[in-house]
Amino acid sequence: MNEPVDLLKIGPFAMLAGTNLRTLRYYEELELLSPALRSEGGFRYYRPTDVNRVRMIQNLQSLGLQLERIRELLDTRAHAADREAFARKVAAALEEQQRLIDEQVKDLKAQRAKVGEALEKIHECRVCQHCPAAENNFCEPCQNTGRSLPEFLSALY
Repeated sequence: MNEPVDLLKIGPFAMLAGTNLRTLRYYEELELLSPALRSEGGFRYYRPTDVNRVRMIQNLQSLGLQLERIRELLDTRAHAADREAFARKVAAALEEQQRLIDEQVKDLKAQRAKVGEALEKIHECRVCQHCPAAENNFCEPCQNTGRSLPEFLSALY
């Protein structure tokens, strides 16, 4: 059998997707990804656009979703009764991803605020006569103001 046109063997596909063969086989086992074609010899062939599916799986994992839930979300290609049902399933998957991203953005903004608070305080610490040490409980609370250090600064002192 000649190699199918516009399809990639698993090795080149894994390189394009930035992953490894083991991960792709695992995704197939979990029904997250399936090859477009299998040769008579058992070689897996993928569409180049399936890279987008691998990236979405990885993105959803980075957002904290378990692979089981990701499979449920990505189960848009099967069991669609009609075009409208298919569109609803796709929209639901994208809306869930958007919600997760919004949560992560909110968390990152909160972390950024904490880092900003710590940076403001460290400017005061630069001119302080005290040096964090066991004798002064590593400046917790602040030896000048008596207030607790910002959370992220306290973690480093």
